Amino acid sequence: MLNYQSFKKILLPALVATVFNAKAQTTDKSALFTSSVFTPPHSFTVGAEGPAVDKEGNVYAVNFDHDGTIGKVTPDGKASVFIELPKGSVGNGIRFDSHGDMLIADYTHHNIIKVNMATKEQQIFAHEDKMSQPNDIAIDKYDRLYASDPNWKAGTGKIWRIDTNGKVTLLDSMATVNGIDVSPDGHTLYVNELRKIWAYDLSKKGAISNKRLVIEFADFGMDGMRVDLDGNIYQARYAKGTVAKVSPQGKVLQEIKLIGQKPTNVAFGGTDGKTVYVTLQDQGNLETFRVDTPGREWLMTQKQKK
Repeated sequence: MLNYQSFKKILLPALVATVFNAKAQTTDKSALFTSSVFTPPHSFTVGAEGPAVDKEGNVYAVNFDHDGTIGKVTPDGKASVFIELPKGSVGNGIRFDSHGDMLIADYTHHNIIKVNMATKEQQIFAHEDKMSQPNDIAIDKYDRLYASDPNWKAGTGKIWRIDTNGKVTLLDSMATVNGIDVSPDGHTLYVNELRKIWAYDLSKKGAISNKRLVIEFADFGMDGMRVDLDGNIYQARYAKGTVAKVSPQGKVLQEIKLIGQKPTNVAFGGTDGKTVYVTLQDQGNLETFRVDTPGREWLMTQKQKK
């Protein structure tokens, strides 16, 4: 028979550990999809947009403190100006390529700006006069960019591809477009237009075809989007104050309630890729919440070339 002293030495530590781990798992689970403030309100301007996370877990977003900047926020929430863009330039979408360089959609000057993260040197990577503006951008595994290009006044929009040599190619014309991303297998390009999310087949050469509707929302607006490794779309629901998690088949799996009402874009980061950062126009800040599956872009940063 097991006496009390043996129980204390053998079973009690294991029992305590089991209870502790169960409690931790319950806490972690309950914390999923619960948003909290990451940077103070109005630390960014109303142009808060384009979050992206580097390999070290730092979060970048446009218009920190004043328009025309790229802000850098450390994993513990300390924010500062990373760079000032050229005079008159204002950024929107941000992505990182396989070399760790930052790519910024400069919508006022119709440019894609490339930034060397070590030296902070900036160069014009691509320019297209026919754009209304490069707005949100997505990147595939070949470092090709895809840019949404809305003309808000006219209610029209275009989708462009920017190749690794800076060549810009028109892929499609539609109504006002905004969020854009690539599926984890690289075979699908997602683009939202007004209240609709569309999917295109994406070829190895960056051509699109077979346009089809994923989902149409009945109300509110949409802004930026990102895709997780299961292929689910995290869609910012502008003016609704939520981020919708949508399956590739068009089913709303989750609707994450935010503190602010006007989310503009989302990005995945954290040590495991399961932390989502959201930029908010009305609050001029970033919020954050935990999810159950890493983001595609987080995995891409882990594979960056040294």
